[in-house]
Amino acid sequence: MGSFSFNLITVLGPTATGKTCFAAKLADRLDGEIISADSRQVYKRMDIGTGKDYNDYIVAGKSIPVHLIDIVEPGYEYNVFEYQADFVKVYNEISSRGKIPVLCGGSGLYLEAVLKGYRLINVPVNETLRMELEKKSMEEMAAMLRSFKTVHNISDLVTRKRLVRAIEIESFYLENPDFRQDYPDLKPFIIGISCDRESRRERITKRLIQRLNNGMIEEAERLIRDGISLEKMMYYGLEYKYIALFLKGELTYDEMFTDLNVAIHQFAKRQMTWFRRMERNGIKIHWIDANQADEHKLNKTLELLQNVH
Repeated sequence: MGSFSFNLITVLGPTATGKTCFAAKLADRLDGEIISADSRQVYKRMDIGTGKDYNDYIVAGKSIPVHLIDIVEPGYEYNVFEYQADFVKVYNEISSRGKIPVLCGGSGLYLEAVLKGYRLINVPVNETLRMELEKKSMEEMAAMLRSFKTVHNISDLVTRKRLVRAIEIESFYLENPDFRQDYPDLKPFIIGISCDRESRRERITKRLIQRLNNGMIEEAERLIRDGISLEKMMYYGLEYKYIALFLKGELTYDEMFTDLNVAIHQFAKRQMTWFRRMERNGIKIHWIDANQADEHKLNKTLELLQNVH
């Protein structure tokens, strides 16, 4: 991976900011491969509604490898536990080939699960341990947690409740070593692609019109013919939810368009709120304006990367 001091590049941002296209061009420059962090693009045949644009992964006639899209059938309820395990497997494969993994997406939970290395196994409550910890001070418990591991996630030390849970999890792994998945020691460099609210609104509305013109409703109808119920379509949210309501006759086309457009704007706002919270919790994000030319964005990013120590 050359002289870089990081082993994972992450490109994140709200919907409709062009992050996938940018990530592909960055991966091309750095001889990298993309790992998608999108909770809906994992589904096969759900392409237009989830915003998969395979052309985004073609740079100067070359197809950039992309992982963790089209990996499960529609109808299956894929979750963040599975995503984290799939990420580790793909990350290790890409790294073993001497390539740079470029994580790209807007699903905050998936991104954070990877970047913070959450231990997502459902560790049971240990009442005996909790009773013992009641007698200890915060300082004693913090020292106890540090005896288990190097504490990267300082938010574990903020409250008594989080400290107790962190110790409980580490104690479980100590007693049950087979449950501990070897998690890579990530040194991520994180780029955020964003733009002002008005530009974002324009981008979202323009893209929604394009998707509807490109057959998004017909895609939903094909999924229904394949056996995906309208109720399951609702589960997948946003585009599929509002198209399902339209197909059920509960919304007119104009109502569907208006309500969906508003819902996507609200979703983008929630994404930014999530990313800002990640920053408050100690994750450094280098923000770049989505409205800049791709070449400018690339040069700015490469300059930032060269200065990482």
